[in-house]
Amino acid sequence: MSSSNASHQHDRGGRKPPRPSSIGQAAQAKQHKQFSDRLTELYYRVVPGHLLGEILSKNWIDNAAPFLFLLLTVGFFGANVEGFFEPASATELVRLIGEFGLLVLGMMIVMVGGGIDLSVGSTFALANFVALACINIFGLPVGVAFLAAVGASMLVGLANGLLVGYLKLRAFLTTLVTLIVVRAIVDMLLLAYAVDISAVFVDNDLWYAIGEGSIGGIPVSAFLFMAVAIAVHVFLSRMRTGWRIQSVGGSRRSAHNMGINVAGTVCLTYVMSSAFVGMAGFLYATRLSSVGADTGIGMEITVLTAAILGGNSLGGGRGSALKAAMGAITVLIITTSVIRMGLQSGSGQAVLGLILIIAVVVDVRWMKNRDKLLNSVYVSPTFFELPKTAVGAGTPYAMNDALRDVRLIGLGEVEGPEDVIFDRDDNLYCGNRHGDLIKFFAPDYTHHEVFAQIGGHPLGMSLAQNGDIYVCVGGMGLYAVDRSGGVRKLTDETNRSLFSIIDDSRLRLADDLDIAPDGKVYFSEATVRYEMHSWPVDSLESRGNGRIICYDPATDKTRTLLKNLVFPNGICLQHDGQAILFAESWACRVNRLWIAGPKAGQRETVIEGMPGYPDNINRASDGTYWMAILGMRTPALDVAMKVPSFRRQMARRVPHDEWLYPNINSGCVLKFNDAGDILDVLWDEGGENHPMITSMREHKGKLYLGGISNNRIGQIKLPEADQNWTGAGSYWGDKA
Repeated sequence: MSSSNASHQHDRGGRKPPRPSSIGQAAQAKQHKQFSDRLTELYYRVVPGHLLGEILSKNWIDNAAPFLFLLLTVGFFGANVEGFFEPASATELVRLIGEFGLLVLGMMIVMVGGGIDLSVGSTFALANFVALACINIFGLPVGVAFLAAVGASMLVGLANGLLVGYLKLRAFLTTLVTLIVVRAIVDMLLLAYAVDISAVFVDNDLWYAIGEGSIGGIPVSAFLFMAVAIAVHVFLSRMRTGWRIQSVGGSRRSAHNMGINVAGTVCLTYVMSSAFVGMAGFLYATRLSSVGADTGIGMEITVLTAAILGGNSLGGGRGSALKAAMGAITVLIITTSVIRMGLQSGSGQAVLGLILIIAVVVDVRWMKNRDKLLNSVYVSPTFFELPKTAVGAGTPYAMNDALRDVRLIGLGEVEGPEDVIFDRDDNLYCGNRHGDLIKFFAPDYTHHEVFAQIGGHPLGMSLAQNGDIYVCVGGMGLYAVDRSGGVRKLTDETNRSLFSIIDDSRLRLADDLDIAPDGKVYFSEATVRYEMHSWPVDSLESRGNGRIICYDPATDKTRTLLKNLVFPNGICLQHDGQAILFAESWACRVNRLWIAGPKAGQRETVIEGMPGYPDNINRASDGTYWMAILGMRTPALDVAMKVPSFRRQMARRVPHDEWLYPNINSGCVLKFNDAGDILDVLWDEGGENHPMITSMREHKGKLYLGGISNNRIGQIKLPEADQNWTGAGSYWGDKA
């Protein structure tokens, strides 16, 4: 074979060139892979796999099971009890709900506070006796009888509260003893005055109007119950004392450490509960106008069953007026329908006992496994393919050690300075993970102090024209810190999406911001699905959970400009003020949103296919921009991004600390222009000085570096930069 022929048969390495059939098979395999990827992408785009986790994360999901059981109860007895849906039957049931619902509300309040009250039956009987005694024996007005009945009940609640709250006795045993004692008192009172009460006929229109009257066909007692239920809902969900009750019920030790008066709060729950019991006893008296030795006997079991069946937790810290109402209605339907069906005596109690056991088991198992179930389904990855990239020599991202020898500021004295900024006096500011804004004094930045206490982790910052520092605070929203260190909230919510299951009006992770010449603040919210402590998990989904938001101080209005962004991060106003540049970290790209001029409202890509995850963007003195790279892409994660099923199984079966995450061990800063050209790259290749850089800020010929996982601020000289240039001057000139 000649050398010329050999050259056609072998490549330079002596290997045979691939056969045409092999080339064709490879091309077919590639086409098949591309088609498979497109199908996978289409599937995850169409099927909303994240909705199940969002539904389970809602507080109202606790109401789903009680509501379903209520519907089943109505359906079953409606089909088996004659006249169940007749108006007279419904009216009587509603009248009973007015009384019984108040009892369940009282039990719910105690349970939310972490207790239990077994004395409700005896207290109910006491209130009934006091109301009738005031009317029949002493001839007092109806209003006085009401106050006396409620007051007598509250005394019992106060006794329970003092014993359980302040003396720290067991709630179960304490209220059981109270049940016995109060029952004995009621029996003695009945023995002495029952005949006197029964011998008098009440001639009072108001008394009968409350007991038997109705408004628009709805019994008066039902209106009273609805009013109290609404008040309880507002109390628990909107008032500080209600929040404290839930905190005490959730964890008394934690509540004590927060400075909550645990003993007083527990005592308050028993007093409130007994007040509701007193109202119910008064309504019972107006309806029947009679006393009996069996009044209230066994009622504690019925009330407790209703409270638990409605979804109020025996463990405390979880409950609502709606749950109490659903439980009360369900139990009343069961007890009255069992009687109307003509079942044997005791059948109702047997049914309630069985239901109570089932409800307790469901409550315990649900509380134990809800978080486990939520964690297994909440993380919902989607298909996401990143463009290929390279970092080696000859590329715009060639590695170097330009950041290895930078000067360190505040080493070991700050934790998590995600961003840095300067005031007009050259003082340096950064945040820390403890919720403080730290001030380093110019010119050498060796002395520092806590300038302001915000409460949440300060992230991106920007200097306003009047010298205030605007701050994105993780988990809190957008805040402003004035020159004296005073903190005020600018906004913590935006317009809610029409079809969003989770409440995306609340700002979960406001990230970075910039201020336009007209004062409007443009800021990013990295994700609406994850909180400050779990933001890296969003990288596993990469489904577009973030958005760009605008806050206008002139109108105090906040609105969302762009949605479905893949972890939007750095925000920077262009030098001409016509657009903002923003980074999408997990998408490894930088975009431009025009906010003025003929292109206003349009969005375009400036840089894509980056080798790392872009973070904060800030102006440079030469009319270009600096950008931080918080971490680098890895081949394994790039491949995994195209296999959502793998990432889902990983999130469900692998321990959290072993999940596949972006590499954040190499720090990098790069410079680019308006066209998206990479002009300069500064690396800390070994990751020894700044292993994760989330921000940088040029100031008077130096570049200052921040990192959310670092314990220092870096400073590097920029010999070719304008030694007099400042960010404040670039934005506002000499205007203050």
